[in-house]
Amino acid sequence: MASIASSLVRGQITLLNPLLQLLDTEKTRKLQEALGRLHQRVLKNKVSFIDVPKISASWAKPDDSESDTCIVYLHGGSYIAGGEDYSKGFGGILASELVSNVLCLNYRLAPENPFPAALEDAVEAYKYALKIFPAKKIAIIGESAGGGLSFSLLIKIKELGLAMPSCIITISPWCDLTMEYATENDCKKDPVLSCEGLLYSAKLYAGDTELDNPFVSPLYGDLSSMPDSLIFVGTDEVLLHDSIRMHDKLIQHGNKSKLHVEDDMWHVYVLYGLPESRKAIEKMQEFFMEHTVE
Repeated sequence: MASIASSLVRGQITLLNPLLQLLDTEKTRKLQEALGRLHQRVLKNKVSFIDVPKISASWAKPDDSESDTCIVYLHGGSYIAGGEDYSKGFGGILASELVSNVLCLNYRLAPENPFPAALEDAVEAYKYALKIFPAKKIAIIGESAGGGLSFSLLIKIKELGLAMPSCIITISPWCDLTMEYATENDCKKDPVLSCEGLLYSAKLYAGDTELDNPFVSPLYGDLSSMPDSLIFVGTDEVLLHDSIRMHDKLIQHGNKSKLHVEDDMWHVYVLYGLPESRKAIEKMQEFFMEHTVE
């Protein structure tokens, strides 16, 4: 049963969502950046942010402890929104909660920079992390579009012959941009996303590339020899089946994958500071430490 807090937040989201759907891409970007700045203010005196000179990224580092681990964080935003401030916002939360150095990537966005721009930036960020940390000390974490991009990055890492990270953690990953498996019922239950909006963003991101290209939609890629995976998703979201199918396919290819499905929760519920979010963060902490702390 959903907590009282989550029920109240869901009601607010449901009330505001029709207005949010009217925002154009530029206004959506500004709103998402504002959310990121809000997170950063909450993290004052807990996390420090340092610009990375060679790539468009920032380090988020916990103030009260030293860490020898690294998280490459890939933010969400349907590949069309989410910038430096948004990435630093949740990236900073990860730094504080998981007590790790977090590389918050500000990857290029569509439609100005369609595929493969975001993937190219993710590869460069991972290569940068590998220069500083051994692969066994690196995890990849992403939510929504960033979750799908995280799996695409793993496929590209394997293709390039780079060392695999210790693990991957994703929250409501968008793994199939064709949207063929999103049911009408899923769309109705999700108070945050719409199938129409996602498909519109998918086409902007893919550009001239087919939506089932494995680097656009990693569900169609070779998922053999992947690192251990932890996936979070809610029952009430459009991308529920993306998470279930990705988990199943990882298992079918001989990998270890854990899937946590939270009842009555919506898209990227982990980011909302709810009791259900707290439970997910604690699972993330345990999984991350198991794979990176010796």
